Amino acid sequence: MIDVVLCNCPENVSDSLARTLVEEGLVACVNVIPGVRSYYRWEGALHVDAEHTLLMKTAPARWDAVKARIEELHPYSTPEIVRLGADQVNESYLKWVLEMTDLK
Repeated sequence: MIDVVLCNCPENVSDSLARTLVEEGLVACVNVIPGVRSYYRWEGALHVDAEHTLLMKTAPARWDAVKARIEELHPYSTPEIVRLGADQVNESYLKWVLEMTDLK
């Protein structure tokens, strides 16, 4: 099993956030998906923001550290950090994710 962690962030921080998480071995891979438009209510008003979506793959044992690091680096006071468990993963990819996150 691996975790897929979803996080939206401003365009100007997506690359640095992705790079940091991979360099620190917290995630094996981050897909940066540009061109996302997010509609949401915040403090009683409707907001529309251009964002990038980060899809991060990591070992379940890294969840707490990944979440904490995103909270530390993310510019939003309430960042979206969603953990999705993927229990159907090909063995070679699973092995690679575990190796990249130092959980062999």
